[in-house]
Amino acid sequence: MWTYNSKDSNTGKTTYGGYSDKIVVDRRFVIKFQSGKNLPGMAPILCAGITTYSPLKKYGVGPGKNVAVAGLGGLGHMAVKIASSMGANVTVFTSSENKINEAKRLGASEVVAFRSRNDLKGKNLSFDLIMDTIPANHDINALMSTLKPNGTLVLVGLPEKSVNYTLSPFILTDSNRSVSGSNIGGIPETQEIVDFCQKHDIRSDVEIIPFNGLDEAYNRITKNDVKYR
Repeated sequence: MWTYNSKDSNTGKTTYGGYSDKIVVDRRFVIKFQSGKNLPGMAPILCAGITTYSPLKKYGVGPGKNVAVAGLGGLGHMAVKIASSMGANVTVFTSSENKINEAKRLGASEVVAFRSRNDLKGKNLSFDLIMDTIPANHDINALMSTLKPNGTLVLVGLPEKSVNYTLSPFILTDSNRSVSGSNIGGIPETQEIVDFCQKHDIRSDVEIIPFNGLDEAYNRITKNDVKYR
């Protein structure tokens, strides 16, 4: 059940949780935050943070691991921050050359401007894990070719409309590579990432807008005129 414009499974009414000032919930589903800890910057960790943390944890990301993050938006910038704080070597693939310095600020050790398969030829067999956060149709085979043997590409970027990716079976069988997916996480794991981010002083980069600016903000989102969260 989504928090906004979904149907409540108990009452059948439309949910408007995104605009609530207060909400009553079962204490088993409450996440604890330290007081005085930049709450606006912590809020997206309950979505973008856990969505990227869960697969990073699952696939054992840590010191000595090479991780690529494809895309540098809301999910991508959290993946870079979290993976680098775990001790991994992080490379960002982005189609926007103006994001190169930004990616390094967030914790990436290297940035590759990625527009076609040729741009990634120098990175074949380089990565243990790829976090694919790109929310649009793109060449997954090109990304897969940069995985080491037994490496995994995790899809977390969801396009606005359904798309069908073309994936060569040979790119999988050649080096025992795999494709996985991930979508947020459970309450205990969400508490883990909140604690991790508070310990490592990680926050999502956010822009705070007044309530009466919601319409303008929505229009900016549709024009891709926003940065991270």
